[in-house]
Amino acid sequence: MQVDAVVVLFCVWLVGAAGKMLQLRGHKLETYKQSRTRRETKMDGGGGHKSGSPIYKRSPDMTKSPMTKSEQLLRIDDHDFTMRPAFGGPPIPVGVDVQVESLDTISEVDMDFTMTLYLRHYWKDERLSFPSTNNQSMTFDSRLVKKIWVPDMFFVHSKRSFIHDTTTDNVMLRVYPDGNVLYSLRVTVTAMCNMDLSRFPLDTQTCSLEIESYAYTDDDLMLYWKKGNESLNTDDRISLSQFLIQKFHTTTKLAFYSSTGWYNRLYIHFTLRRHIFFFLLQTYFPATLMVMLSWVSFWIDRRAVPARVPLGITTVLTMSTIITGVNASMPRVSYIKAVDIYLWVSFVFVFLSVIEYAAVNYLSTVQERKERKLRERLPCTCGIGNPDEMMIDPQITGYGSMDANTTGNYGIPENGGRQERMLAQVALNDPQITNQVKPSRGYVNIWIDTHAIDKYSRVVFPGAYIFFNIIYWSIYL
Repeated sequence: MQVDAVVVLFCVWLVGAAGKMLQLRGHKLETYKQSRTRRETKMDGGGGHKSGSPIYKRSPDMTKSPMTKSEQLLRIDDHDFTMRPAFGGPPIPVGVDVQVESLDTISEVDMDFTMTLYLRHYWKDERLSFPSTNNQSMTFDSRLVKKIWVPDMFFVHSKRSFIHDTTTDNVMLRVYPDGNVLYSLRVTVTAMCNMDLSRFPLDTQTCSLEIESYAYTDDDLMLYWKKGNESLNTDDRISLSQFLIQKFHTTTKLAFYSSTGWYNRLYIHFTLRRHIFFFLLQTYFPATLMVMLSWVSFWIDRRAVPARVPLGITTVLTMSTIITGVNASMPRVSYIKAVDIYLWVSFVFVFLSVIEYAAVNYLSTVQERKERKLRERLPCTCGIGNPDEMMIDPQITGYGSMDANTTGNYGIPENGGRQERMLAQVALNDPQITNQVKPSRGYVNIWIDTHAIDKYSRVVFPGAYIFFNIIYWSIYL
């Protein structure tokens, strides 16, 4: 009995102790809540800030409230944004302005150019208006663009284009409380450029980037430059290796399609002038030097065949290599370019210098044959072969005595002109053999023509080439 009583008393004590602990914990929790409530009330009462603090002077704007969803504020679900604004009414005006970031490449082979630009559209859609106490706009990214109406612009005659997506899609949408919308995107486009290369490389090219609505005719959408020519801005750092950018300007025209109608089209024109210095160094100067090198053969003895022939062949092959290299980097156009005219005329001059030596060599061969026949018919030719043993009779030739220094060796003379002249006069002054050597006067003429070809070529070739250069550069510069 006593043991049972002790156990019961112990249990009662444990229950009482547990009750007191729960009551104490509840009291502390209530005290903490009351103190927290007093602190919050104290902060709300402005005890921590002065009454004139600008933080509490600024009125709240529901457009900036995190509790308000942008789609609810713009009432996206309340309207059908597959239709243009003011559908069924007058055409909606859409202003455009462009900022050119870079002009990347100009390709003569593909007849195109690549440009990176910021394309901005401005229009008003009253369906997107929202209340705002401070008239502050809201800015969104590409996720909202897919849920509202935006102009369907595309680049006419473009080959490739894309919107930049690093690190996210480079698209910005800004909506104002009155419904005005700014839609901007960063685009790189490769478009066609019809080039006239008839004056290449002394040419000036004008390329155009054309912007147009794909679906909406001028009855539904009126596309225009927002500020005229001032709507086009360019970066001052834009430069190209081969071209000088002279000017940018804008125009607006109407484009007609037989199956769909009239469309507003915006044009961005830019004029490029090609730098000539690169082509002077790589094409014109080498070609000119090859032509001048071919003239060196006119001062080389016509009997030095191993010297003159390789020089002519080398200059011809070099000119062929220059022409091939230039045409390899150019489109296969069906008309003649300015550089073709210069290179082919230079090639003709080099080729004619080779033909000139062929003519000289041929006439020299004919001369030697007639000379050999003439020596066989002249009775005194034996003395000419060995001038140390021979003195020519002055009654026959009209000459006085001649020594070895005057005649020289006939086979390889020091002064070929004097000895050949002497031989011709021997034949002409002898009345007994004049009838036998009747063609001797023709022989004299052949020698004079052969010798004069090199002599006259030294003047005619440079003079004609200088005259060609004067005409060429006066036309194309």
